Amino acid sequence: MARKPYPTDLSDAQWRLVEPLVPPAESGGRPREVDVRELLNGSCYHLRGGASWRMLPHDLPPWGTVHYYYRRWRLDGSWQRMHDTLRGRVRQADGRDPQPSAGSIDSQSVKTTEKGGLAATTRARRSAGGNGTSSWTRSG
Repeated sequence: MARKPYPTDLSDAQWRLVEPLVPPAESGGRPREVDVRELLNGSCYHLRGGASWRMLPHDLPPWGTVHYYYRRWRLDGSWQRMHDTLRGRVRQADGRDPQPSAGSIDSQSVKTTEKGGLAATTRARRSAGGNGTSSWTRSG
């Protein structure tokens, strides 16, 4: 039985673009029993909605499974490779070079202080004891 789609689910066209970029199952291990498209749908639901992993709806794969693949693909660089590949395709479709040549940051994106950022910040104060030890003594 097909489930009702969430707004964060991949469309068929999006899935066709992403499917070849998904890392294959490890050779020699257990074959994947979970639908990889549903893993991506679960990750998108979590990332877009901002809820905890444990709050994934029950009609998506178990939260632990979705989290396992999300974390694994983040650590091995798969998410970054998927992102870079898709960004390059979007840029090419727009008639631009696949790799950006520059970036921009505005004051709404990067917060700083009026003092001038990290170089002008004050050092942390030491504890009341002056040498990192507690200022009270034990009696007894």
